[in-house]
Amino acid sequence: MSIDFSCKSFGKWILAGEHSVLRGVPALVFPIQSRNLELNYSRGSQSLELQLVGDHGKDLQLLVWGVLEKACELKKISRADIKGTLLLESSIPVGAGMGASAALCVAVTRWLGFLGYVDESEYYEFARNLENLFHGESSGVDIAVALSGEGLRFVRNGEKKSLTATWRPHWYISYSGKRGVTVDAVNKVKDLILKNPDLGEKLDLQMAKAVEIAERALTLTSQEGLPILAEAIELAGQCFEQWGLNDGEPRAHIEWLRKNGALAVKPTGSGGGGYVLSLWKNEPPFEILEKLIPC
Repeated sequence: MSIDFSCKSFGKWILAGEHSVLRGVPALVFPIQSRNLELNYSRGSQSLELQLVGDHGKDLQLLVWGVLEKACELKKISRADIKGTLLLESSIPVGAGMGASAALCVAVTRWLGFLGYVDESEYYEFARNLENLFHGESSGVDIAVALSGEGLRFVRNGEKKSLTATWRPHWYISYSGKRGVTVDAVNKVKDLILKNPDLGEKLDLQMAKAVEIAERALTLTSQEGLPILAEAIELAGQCFEQWGLNDGEPRAHIEWLRKNGALAVKPTGSGGGGYVLSLWKNEPPFEILEKLIPC
């Protein structure tokens, strides 16, 4: 089978800015090169056939058709007009806060661009609209990093700036043991803001400060930057605690990381489950390392 089109999009992790990004606070987001989704398409005369492979390919079964239906609706095209074979290979877990839905939406957008249905200039906005299926209201941060494949300082008004560190922190993500549901976490934070707007505003300002401190830490030397980066991660982590998004397995996992020597720990993504970011002074011992994914 000859391949007519191929593209790859990456999973992501967020250093700081979660939730508050919906209200204009910047977010610092990075791709995870080792967790990605690859789309291969072969033209054909038969009705569109979907093949799913990879560690987490099967997890996409229901998601793909939903995304495709939404895309056809947005572009006023019939799915019956799209023929051939679509092969998706994914190593990004679904429902873990690692950006699986964004990677899928970006890959589908690029594929529809190849077919002539979507202009490249509208890739970002089109993919973001597709992602609304999963998040209710997508900030666009996951879409931006899945499209660019590089670290970004992202602001919801459209500002996206490349983000690189002058040193290599020992930072990792690891699974909290509980699946996270983004829309539930987003609604929990929104409810808190409605009930207690003063606390909501205070936490957004605190997250904004964490972003500012983290961004500065990455411009310093490793010796100067490490304690400042740890401070930023802890500051952001406290927001999750006060939003009520650390209960159960995530809190136990955070404590396990601290007990084993992590300098700073916070949820990454929506919280309430999914993955947790940890920062270490040195590379963790092997028995810990094998449970962590390098950032």
